[in-house]
Amino acid sequence: MSSLWKTSVTVAAVIERDGRFLLVEEHTHEGLRLNQPAGHLDPNESLADAVARETLEETAHVFRPTGWLGCYLGRFHSSRTQEDVTYTRFTFVGELGAFDPARPLDDGIVRTVWMTADEVRACPERHRSPLVMACIDDYLAGRRLPLDALYTHPSVLTAPEGA
Repeated sequence: MSSLWKTSVTVAAVIERDGRFLLVEEHTHEGLRLNQPAGHLDPNESLADAVARETLEETAHVFRPTGWLGCYLGRFHSSRTQEDVTYTRFTFVGELGAFDPARPLDDGIVRTVWMTADEVRACPERHRSPLVMACIDDYLAGRRLPLDALYTHPSVLTAPEGA
């Protein structure tokens, strides 16, 4: 194990419409799992830009973050690598926009599904991580934090010299 420890930074979107939550069903090394539209932060993007991009890639819907639920830390054991991985997940709420039926979904995404909180709660063995339900519970509890609490320095949004 390396002496340098770091977490993997991810983003996720909790999207609710008429009492149902938008989830993706995706292939993982642990089998078919349910997750919020989510993924890793890429170089040269803000957290809000990352969640908009990931939501579009995984659902073919435009997403505009309007607030965030919080920062979640979770450690998971990979059955593939036999290593523990710690994720720092920034979870957002926002407005779901236009759907592009011609846009292919990201590799591994089987389909999108709309489920009630009770339906999601009833199948924890299908969740990609325990953070799926934790984020829905925080949403239902009314947690909302302002986007301006997340600051992105301009240096993040530009490629390093020579790149």
